[in-house]
Amino acid sequence: MMNIMNAEKHYNTLSNYYQWKYGKKVYKIALNGGFTCPNIDGTVARGGCTFCSFMGSGDFAGNKHEPLIKQFEMQKIMMENKWQNGLYIAYFQANTNTHAPLSKLKTLFEEAITLNPKIVMLSIATRPDSLPEDVLDYLAELNTRVPVQIELGLQTIHQQTSDLINRAHDLKCFDDAVAKLRMRHIEVIVHIINGLHHETKTMMVDTIKHINTLDIQGIKIHMLHLMQKTKMGHDYVQNPWHLLTLEEYVDITVEQILWLRKDVIIHRLTGDAPSHMLIAPHWTKKKFVVINEIDKRLRMLNLYQGAYNEVS
Repeated sequence: MMNIMNAEKHYNTLSNYYQWKYGKKVYKIALNGGFTCPNIDGTVARGGCTFCSFMGSGDFAGNKHEPLIKQFEMQKIMMENKWQNGLYIAYFQANTNTHAPLSKLKTLFEEAITLNPKIVMLSIATRPDSLPEDVLDYLAELNTRVPVQIELGLQTIHQQTSDLINRAHDLKCFDDAVAKLRMRHIEVIVHIINGLHHETKTMMVDTIKHINTLDIQGIKIHMLHLMQKTKMGHDYVQNPWHLLTLEEYVDITVEQILWLRKDVIIHRLTGDAPSHMLIAPHWTKKKFVVINEIDKRLRMLNLYQGAYNEVS
């Protein structure tokens, strides 16, 4: 793999990767296809993930009641205020974006890749239990026409935590989904959450060590956000528990980076929650502070992504 780490960034950043691959800025346009989730509608469970908002983790996605072209154009205008002459990724973000009949998926995805000639990829956020064979085969065919990227929710490898947050699938389900996607040469990005209730630093690092054994291409690391109108947020207000401090989060995330395979692209090191919905922790509002602290720690240690993995 190419070396995109440098003195400033001691890990493979997504922006550096896209700059290397496309030669310019690439950004996602978050679309809302009006999906639900199998652990909301009763397919496997009810209530959804306890941390997830009523927007289905698509708090910054488009309006599901608007046509895709209108969603795309509105967000494109906002993005172009920050970056000119970029390329686009059509990104289905909210809820489980393969949890529908194949006919609906084809209608939405085929439209999405034609919304603009500067679209270079289709990114689809989903769950490992929502990838039946017919959908996998269609995605494989689509991947021959435009690069397809699957963002696959894991959050944690620990079953007790997974049950607590109502994921309603086990680790084998996730591992099998990764294998099936990679058999079809589809890029896989895994989502994990740091700071879930009862998880220790060792447990969070163990999640990375397991991910290292899988053929994944990217990762998104998020801090747990407690939000209004979520079960976890309600439970926290009723009976607060310890949430990671900024210092603890930086310490854990740096350890994870040092264990993470050096070929994996890091798409995120923290996440967003709408400020008007955020209950805690409030330090997560300062994304650049979080990232800067992680960068500073790695430079101080003079270590790069994968350093611990190489000597283990």
